[in-house]
Amino acid sequence: MKLDLGNYRCAIFDLDGTLLDSTWVWEKIDIDFLAKRGIAVPADYMQEIRNHNFITGSKYVIERFHLNENAEDIAAEWHEMAQEQYDNVITLKPGAGAFLRKLKAQGMKLTVATSSTHTLFEKCLKRNGIYDLFDSFTETHEVERGKGYPDVYELAALRCQTDTAHCIVFEDILKAVQGAKKGGFYTVAVYDAASAQEQEEIKKLCDRYIYGYEELE
Repeated sequence: MKLDLGNYRCAIFDLDGTLLDSTWVWEKIDIDFLAKRGIAVPADYMQEIRNHNFITGSKYVIERFHLNENAEDIAAEWHEMAQEQYDNVITLKPGAGAFLRKLKAQGMKLTVATSSTHTLFEKCLKRNGIYDLFDSFTETHEVERGKGYPDVYELAALRCQTDTAHCIVFEDILKAVQGAKKGGFYTVAVYDAASAQEQEEIKKLCDRYIYGYEELE
């Protein structure tokens, strides 16, 4: 069913798992990172780490696994492990590029709210031909709280000079959908295999659930 834009004037997009087919990269990085330290990946780890950015995530692994390491060093290690994949390999989710261009042609402001960093995703978005479609970019390290709260979406909306009532948030994980809903945003949840365990909870909470962007055409 086509998405009724109504009075919406701004679309806020997460990147990993929402626009980018990239969660497999992070799973590999997490497995390799922990294996290097002789640690098996706990059952709940993948879901938990997805709620973090580089700095909060590195602090989380230090605390959880009692690592005698520096958070900044771990963040830098993750960034280096991911950079080549983002620069040369990662692609958009099917239909994402066409959907963004359609929204832009209809006069929507497009913005990003992500736990990633500009140095990591910029070349990837440019290579996939969508970087210049966005009016602004907001990263979770710029706000006090992570994606379980509305802060990053509120800042993204502010940068597009649009109030909450006129914004749509696109996300793929439960905690992020919860954060957007706490801020009063209309929320479209996008299926990603890495979030399959949360699917039923996400469906109950979001305003619209899609398996692919072609559903919104």
